[in-house]
This record gives sequence, structure tokens and C-alpha cells, in this order.
Amino acid sequence: MRRRWRDGEGVLRTPGGEVALRVAASYRSRTRGLLGSDGLDGALLLTPASSIHTVRMRFAIDVAYLDRRLRVLAVRTMPPGRLGRPRLRARHVLEAEAGAFARWGVAKGVTLEVPD
Repeated sequence: MRRRWRDGEGVLRTPGGEVALRVAASYRSRTRGLLGSDGLDGALLLTPASSIHTVRMRFAIDVAYLDRRLRVLAVRTMPPGRLGRPRLRARHVLEAEAGAFARWGVAKGVTLEVPD
């Protein structure tokens, strides 16, 4: 059964523990993303998404490309003003402030969880 994602708040379970999560599932909320923000407490999940950009952003972010099962396909840190390449098989993109993924244990091959 496929999950129906909706805009809202939740929890992300990582190998390092639970983290506050904001879900951006509508076109409008995905388009807005982190633009205009000075920082982020927790993480932002963009769904569906296979690429992102950091144009007009004010801070560097960690980016994880996730498949349908929330398994991490790739991780990178992006400074402001960059365009990310689309990733094959990516269904979601997880964003957090630069350095957060190292603290949370988010790395290629790890499966994350978003409880209902």
C-alpha cells in the first residue's frame, strides 16, 4: 500500500534518533521549500521530488535523495546558489541544515522512517 503524503508536521526516525519533520507535498509548499528561511530546526521532506536547487537560499543544506521506501540513494551538501542534478529512482528529497545528516547518521543505504 502506498502512503498518501500531505503537507504537515511529523517525526523522522533516523539511526541517530527522532527529528522534527516538515512535509511539503503540495506543489505550492514544494516550490516554497526553504526559500526565505534563515535556518531549519529538524528536516524538510519534499515529495514527490527528484532534484532541488539552492538558488536564493541563505544557508548551506544537506540533501538526501530517497526512493519510495525512504532508503537513502545519495547524500550531498549544497551551498547556496547551486542546482542539483535529478537522481534516477529518487521519489523524495530530504533537506536539513548542513552538518545535520552526519549527526543523525543519514548516509547512503540507510532506510529512514516516518511513522503515521
